[in-house]
Amino acid sequence: MAARKPQRRREFGTVRKLGSGRWQARYLGPDGQRHKAPETFETKSDAQDWLNLVRADIERDVWRDPDVGAINFEKYALRWMEERGLAPTTLDRYDGLLRLHILPTFGGKDLDEITPPSVRTWRAERLKATGATTVAKSYRLLKAILQTAVDDDLLRNNPCRIKGAGKEEADERPTATIEQVFDLADAMGPRWRLMVLLGAFASLRPEELAELRRHSVDLDECSLRVTHASPELTNGRRVTGDPKSRAGKRTVYLPDFLLPELRRHLQWFAEKEPDGLFFVGEKGAPFRRSTFGRKWRKARTKVGMPTNFRFYDLRHTGNTLAADTGAKLKDLMVRAGQSSERAQLIYQHSTAKHQRKLARGIDAEVRQQLRRTDGEGRPAAEA
Repeated sequence: MAARKPQRRREFGTVRKLGSGRWQARYLGPDGQRHKAPETFETKSDAQDWLNLVRADIERDVWRDPDVGAINFEKYALRWMEERGLAPTTLDRYDGLLRLHILPTFGGKDLDEITPPSVRTWRAERLKATGATTVAKSYRLLKAILQTAVDDDLLRNNPCRIKGAGKEEADERPTATIEQVFDLADAMGPRWRLMVLLGAFASLRPEELAELRRHSVDLDECSLRVTHASPELTNGRRVTGDPKSRAGKRTVYLPDFLLPELRRHLQWFAEKEPDGLFFVGEKGAPFRRSTFGRKWRKARTKVGMPTNFRFYDLRHTGNTLAADTGAKLKDLMVRAGQSSERAQLIYQHSTAKHQRKLARGIDAEVRQQLRRTDGEGRPAAEA
């Protein structure tokens, strides 16, 4: 009896020659839908090889619908932000990065059309157009959105693969001297003088100062109680809520020289109700970033400070002064309302003055030790 011929394995998918002379591959997927290769092939053999790879993916249960990533990036990104439950300030910041730096390039693309080369090209173009810090923030946001698409099985891999691209290498911020702080306070005028002094010597953030109330001040203790913050969004709307972090709720004890300043400000400028705002404008309106900003820029120019010196940079002066007292890192973090050591260390600048103090300390210690020796490292009793 003749042996049966081995049954030929059924071909997977179909290939056909197009009018252009190239070959197209098609197959029926596990989803019951017919799919075709995203490109055509030069030869029939190439088309069949591609089908064999797809069949292997199906058999290994790693096949993905090739059309699953055909979702508009802009729609996905906007939904991503809505579903995150972001704080208003974070949402405001992300919206600006998305609208100004990401959507102009990727807004019209589908998720699966964003490739590693297109991300590299986008980043290179952004670095030519704006600051490196903004590009790093934008890259981190893009990467986070696309990573969620990977988690949602819409993409196989995240196309954001540039090593270190999301790391910020910002220049060290300028720091004002004590004399410059008082010059800035004088230049801002009596109404805003104390805001400058508290920004420096109490290390308070602008949004914390904006929400200080009359009852926040304890003259007996010469302290301020920070319980809320009122950041201003780019559209001018204020959002009052908890401080930047849990550590932001704190009591800040002030140097005694600020006590007369506190009394004078309470008497002259603060709202009279117990829960009245501590800082208000000339017409009794709450603190506004735009109005204050114009006064700040004029004062900065008058004092001769660099144009990139921000009000927020006053915290550098206060935090560095506090660090120079020899305070423990935890004490410095509590005073500045910071929840991480890294955040505090950003403000502890090591200037030439600090290094000279360090050198003098080493010098004094070495001299003290040498007085106990013969000057050549041996104990004096053995000399």
